[in-house]
Amino acid sequence: MKSSSSNSKKNKLKKQKKKNQETTSVGRDDELHTPAEELTLGHSEIDIKGSIDDQSEEIDAIKSENEISISNNNNNNSPVTATTSLIEVQKTTGPSVEKDEPDIITETSFKSLGVCEALVEACDNLGWKSATRIQEKVLRDALDGRDIIGLAETGSGKTGAFCIPVLQALLKNPIRGAVFGVVLAPTRELAFQIHTVVEGLGTTMGATSLCIVGGVPVTQQSIALGRNPHIIVATPGRLLDHLTNTKGFNLNNLQYLVLDEADRMLSLDFEQELNELLQVIPEKRKTLLFSATMTSKVQKLQRACLKDPVKVEVSTKFQTPKKLLQSYLFIPAKYKDCYLTYLINEYAGQSMLVFGATCNNVQRLALMLRNLGFPAICLHGQMSQPKRLGALHKFTSGSRSILICTDVAARGLDIPSVDLVINFDLPGHGKDYIHRVGRTARAGRSGKAIAMVTQYDVEIYQRLEGLLGKKLPEYKLDEETVLILLERVNEAQRLATRELKEQLAGCKGGGGRRKRRGIGEDSGGIEGDLRKEIKKGYYAGGSGGRGGALHNQRGSDNKKKRKY
Repeated sequence: MKSSSSNSKKNKLKKQKKKNQETTSVGRDDELHTPAEELTLGHSEIDIKGSIDDQSEEIDAIKSENEISISNNNNNNSPVTATTSLIEVQKTTGPSVEKDEPDIITETSFKSLGVCEALVEACDNLGWKSATRIQEKVLRDALDGRDIIGLAETGSGKTGAFCIPVLQALLKNPIRGAVFGVVLAPTRELAFQIHTVVEGLGTTMGATSLCIVGGVPVTQQSIALGRNPHIIVATPGRLLDHLTNTKGFNLNNLQYLVLDEADRMLSLDFEQELNELLQVIPEKRKTLLFSATMTSKVQKLQRACLKDPVKVEVSTKFQTPKKLLQSYLFIPAKYKDCYLTYLINEYAGQSMLVFGATCNNVQRLALMLRNLGFPAICLHGQMSQPKRLGALHKFTSGSRSILICTDVAARGLDIPSVDLVINFDLPGHGKDYIHRVGRTARAGRSGKAIAMVTQYDVEIYQRLEGLLGKKLPEYKLDEETVLILLERVNEAQRLATRELKEQLAGCKGGGGRRKRRGIGEDSGGIEGDLRKEIKKGYYAGGSGGRGGALHNQRGSDNKKKRKY
């Protein structure tokens, strides 16, 4: 009996201890609650603790900012408000990620950045209602007369970022009978595009602009230079030619020098011309550098020519547009043309840019696709300037939906309707890839880019992924369905080779008259190259001699050779 009574007493003591522990745990956070309040708020407090334990990873980043508010709520006897504040904190964690990646176009007006009324009206006429991110960060310092180094992704409005400060400075301090500003561009097409923007912005204030590029008669440009335009948009070679040969033309009173695509301008192709230009123009000037990819050569120019510059970086060194869907297609080299035909057929009706490595390969692809019935046109550096502009106009107007081009069209060209970019030949450097895929997904739009990778391009592609800092998803296609088109593609290749041979024969026997086959370029400048390539058999297949669908190319099973 004594043992049973002692056991019952012990059990009662244990139960009392448990009750005391529960009451103390409930009242630990808030000792001022009444027992009735403790009973009603116990479940909510447990729920709060459970939610904190379940989502501790999300709240730890902002826990320190909300400890004070939660403790104050507990002291005011309102733990329910603590739950609502935690819920609000959890909701705000989602949008904070989106705020880290703002859109290209901001809500800031040009007038608030200090742009004059005439240029604000011109911006409205061009459809620029508000400034982009690079314009918002650059314009204040540029309008104050500071030197600028601007780094922003493709399609972010860099042209407006340097045109507006130059034109506003011209409006404040006009100089008669002299060139006020010079804009240098690496390609002719980009120079013409900048020229149209300068003309559009300068119409309301009476500013005149002149585009000086190669491929245009020198006498016409000399006559136009005699009228003393305010702004000159030029390529370096032709501008230096006029400085040495055109009488009366000089840049002694130059106030602004702008280098668009600065990393390309400072490459070996333009380094000599640029150094000669820098010796001619005055040192007391404003210098603006803009590019989507920054290199060490830009830093060298900064030390040599810029004075106390402001460096504005909106994007990283190798950054593609955020709304661009990129992928790669791993294919055998001997079926490269067949895969390209399948892709173009799959995206039929959309505007496409196809980038090739050489002028010869671009011309061959254009002929092959036109023989297959696709509205393709080519653009490369060995075409005459009127036909280059004509091909670009046909593509931008929509009469041709497929543009086969070299890196001539890779930089700066603003073609808003491009839906797909195909890298038929991978570029040798990652920054060229950035500029190529930047022809789509411009100014906040979406776009797609596909890189065609063969067994010979694996090392180049891995180096490209290392520069981008991410791995691209694979674009998978069924090889059997693709190879259904192989017979028709082979026939189109043979027809393209025959047309090239007829074109060469017409150039030989026509007394110097060029025979046009509707491909959109002069054959006189590339006649020798075409003849060499046809003799080697490179035009019979699809990958520039590294592998093709016919027997005279590496990767083919048939080892017989046939002369074309």
